[in-house]
Amino acid sequence: MNELFGTLPDGTPVHRWTLQRAGVRVRVLSYGGIVQSVEVPDREGTAGDVVLGFPGLDGYLARPEPFLGALIGRYANRIAGARFSLDGITYALAPNNGPNSLHGGERGFDKRVWDVTAVEHGLRLTRVSPHGEEGFPGRLEVSVTYTLDERGALGIAYEAVTDAPTPVNLTNHSYWNLAGSGSAAGHELRLAASRFTPVDADLIPTGELADVTGTRFDFREARATGTGYDHNLVLDKGVTPAPVEVAELYDPGSGRVLTVATTEPGMQLYTADHIGEPFAPGDGIALETQHFPDSPNRPEFPGTVLRPGEVFRSETVYGFSVR
Repeated sequence: MNELFGTLPDGTPVHRWTLQRAGVRVRVLSYGGIVQSVEVPDREGTAGDVVLGFPGLDGYLARPEPFLGALIGRYANRIAGARFSLDGITYALAPNNGPNSLHGGERGFDKRVWDVTAVEHGLRLTRVSPHGEEGFPGRLEVSVTYTLDERGALGIAYEAVTDAPTPVNLTNHSYWNLAGSGSAAGHELRLAASRFTPVDADLIPTGELADVTGTRFDFREARATGTGYDHNLVLDKGVTPAPVEVAELYDPGSGRVLTVATTEPGMQLYTADHIGEPFAPGDGIALETQHFPDSPNRPEFPGTVLRPGEVFRSETVYGFSVR
């Protein structure tokens, strides 16, 4: 089912699509591929929206920087100095986070209107990112499929092809609040990550893969997240051909449980410390499955370069239950 959600200043219509299966209801916008809402039951069977979002299009246009629920690309996370070299050529990107490029630049995938078609139990969003968009090389054809399976798990599968070498790193930027309102700082997180990537003052990785033992980045046993995180955790499983469960988030008050399975090697844990009004710091927890920040400038990190003839594939599955 889809409906008109609003109109951009240039007159482009934005539609909202609704997916519903196994007691889960998800609403997705054609603007930015935004997951506007995810409604799941608590332990008493009462449904509640467990992601942060705005009720109307105006909210997303006025407050783009939290990237609420958005589809992020061409490169999720930061690229240092808004530049990288590839095959002997240096590419300058749009700096939009101090001197760095963040989440694809000034007008990344989160600020584009996508073509949407219905598929079985889901939606397929497509667009072409032209050569030079935000400074990135190559014409990139992107397809992102949102599905609900028979258990009500939300799957997001990404594919892309290019006509020239280019870095690609795609993710979803939903902020989870399993209580449905208030602070998420008391949510308990378990994360299968024995290392993390330390960062400098601009949140750019130093290149080290540090042991989490004895640090506040150790979530190998479930504990309350608190706040103060905007860091990449190195998943123990590495890159995998199929999604592997790596994280569990639990809200003791509602009993809701979120599991995250992914093919990706990293997860950016962001506790919404700078989210801004109408939300408060800690109101949501972003669990961004992705390759590492600044990988185009870090050959020692898992590679993010897509070349002609190759197909970029990534998949993350969000499961819901109660305890």
